[in-house]
Amino acid sequence: MLSVEDALQMIVDTVRPSNACEVELSAALGHVLAADVLSTIDSPPFDKSMMDGYAVRTADLNGGATTLHVVAEVTAGMTPQRGVGRNEAIRIMTGAPIPEGADAVVRIEETEFDESAGTVRIESSGVDSGTNIIRRGASMRAGERVLPAGRKLRAQELGALAESGEHRVSVLPIPEISVLATGDELVPIDQQPGPGQIRNSNETMLLAQARAAGCRAKSLGIARDRREELEERIREGLKSDILCLSGGVSAGKFDLVPSALAACGVRQVFHKVQVKPGKPVWFGVLEPEKSADGRPRCIFGLPGNPVSSMVCFELFVRAAVNRLQGIEPATPRTTASKIGTRFHHSGDRPTYFPARLEWTVDGAVATPLDWKGSSDLRSTVDAQALIAFPAGDREYRQGDRIEVVPLGAACGL
Repeated sequence: MLSVEDALQMIVDTVRPSNACEVELSAALGHVLAADVLSTIDSPPFDKSMMDGYAVRTADLNGGATTLHVVAEVTAGMTPQRGVGRNEAIRIMTGAPIPEGADAVVRIEETEFDESAGTVRIESSGVDSGTNIIRRGASMRAGERVLPAGRKLRAQELGALAESGEHRVSVLPIPEISVLATGDELVPIDQQPGPGQIRNSNETMLLAQARAAGCRAKSLGIARDRREELEERIREGLKSDILCLSGGVSAGKFDLVPSALAACGVRQVFHKVQVKPGKPVWFGVLEPEKSADGRPRCIFGLPGNPVSSMVCFELFVRAAVNRLQGIEPATPRTTASKIGTRFHHSGDRPTYFPARLEWTVDGAVATPLDWKGSSDLRSTVDAQALIAFPAGDREYRQGDRIEVVPLGAACGL
């Protein structure tokens, strides 16, 4: 049976980034850059004031109280009409260009203006050349890389691109994930379950995980354990970049997903991974020549038990999402942590155990929850991470080093 590492490597080797496209900067939030972006300007484009105050020559300051003649005023958006001469000052506003001759700005709070005399008294101790001035190109220089390919665009990245004048950017498209729940036992969440039935909670959870991973999410509802219905829904789901099925991937009589996928032209890459929870997880691809638009599709058969489904999404589906978007590394990033309590773990498979994650002055501390197994979704609502316990039998002491996968960020940027 495959290890988690081998399964992730197979996903990385199978999935290729999508083709880049251009979008308006206003529509680029959440996308991933397809190419490096170089600045076309120096930023700031001129020496400018960081404060409201007075532009002065430090050569005129004597280290104590100094009185200078105020000869002009410059505000943001203006061009200074004259420079600063000997024993002169120019009143200046935040963001305004530094007048020629000035080499420092004294904060207005450290000055006293005499309107009748047209002078300003300055307490000049601690004012050195460059004080309260941000130099041209201090933020970035023309030709300098603003952002690298593979960077996911948040508000601050969009601001930096706007500053550089990038009104259109080359990005990788945001993937669409379709979610299909399977099983005769499922009923919609707004219905009261009858005998032997359960609500379709996995669909809601997986759609939310897809959106949290930065994808567009599409619900395909519930497919009953009938081959014709299952294949019809699968074909609909194969229109999306990724299809996630929940349930029907074990070895039971009605675990029809693998054979139904094969009937729809999907090639199996792996089935079953040495992991707990989530051992029955299935991964395959629809090759480009078999899809309607010539683009490959990724398909995941996730176990029906909710925590298994959740964990497999965080470990495996997110890796495929990152590969499609060109994010490296695509595979889960773990965080070094200390275990918050004495804990005994025993298992023949690596276990991803729900835990509370806290940050202290000494670093991350992860405390295992009272988790009762793959069907116990309720316990995970208090979890911020998964402790990656290796296979074997071990008694952990409080403070022992462990590795954790933060939930919602299993494949980092």
